[in-house]
Amino acid sequence: MKRIYTYGHALEERALTIADMRDNKAAGRKMTQVTAQTAAEAAIIADQGIDMIITGSDWYPEVRKGAPTTFITAALFAGRYVTNEEILAGAIEAAMQGADCVLTPRSLDVVEMIANQGIAVQGHVGMVPSKSIQLGGMRTVGKTADEALALFEDMRRLEDAGAFGCEVECVAEDALAAISQHTSLITSSIGAGPAGDVIFLFLEDICGETENPPRHAQSWGDGAAILRQLDQERRRAVQGFKQAVDSGAYPASGHTVSMRAEEKDKLLEALDKRG
Repeated sequence: MKRIYTYGHALEERALTIADMRDNKAAGRKMTQVTAQTAAEAAIIADQGIDMIITGSDWYPEVRKGAPTTFITAALFAGRYVTNEEILAGAIEAAMQGADCVLTPRSLDVVEMIANQGIAVQGHVGMVPSKSIQLGGMRTVGKTADEALALFEDMRRLEDAGAFGCEVECVAEDALAAISQHTSLITSSIGAGPAGDVIFLFLEDICGETENPPRHAQSWGDGAAILRQLDQERRRAVQGFKQAVDSGAYPASGHTVSMRAEEKDKLLEALDKRG
């Protein structure tokens, strides 16, 4: 466990730092990253020894409650922040709250702007969902030499802009394996094979809660069955509530509080006088 100061100058502890990530990359030690949106999810992830958590910047404070010493990335969603000023303000706010880095899919200028403020920043390359219309849809990137070289140049430009890492999404595995030998970036692979320094999956995919998971996902649980059971139980319970109200069985005396008799008499007398 390492003692660190956050961007907001709070003294805290972290199980992993960016310096550790670079050491792990050099030694070939793989790291893991999982998404979280709540404190409960974050606690589960942290308890199982996952190295890193990624969450939306709006959810960061809640997620941090569940994983006080885990390295947490706050993603600055494209639709949440529009102008460069808004993006920078969002990055600073997340960092001040204790986020260990921020991730943005935006331009190199944005990455550089954030890095220039001393905030650790990651980019996003490959099949960036918000840019999929430009790629011809949701598809694997880097299956040709030219496209893989373009991906490599994107990563080089991220390095020059000051990023320490990047999410690499839906990229041909051999393309990332080749490129990884030529970049200092900490690469988080999701759908890009085992060559990434960090292997990343969504919590709902890991837990089997996704009805139609992407090809790169694997499940180690059957959360969907539990969710279906929960849905059925909720339907049964709501039906019971409706029937109890309709029959007059709810609310019953055990669910309410009554006035003292003398107070009720005073009320009724006062109401009678007022007509």
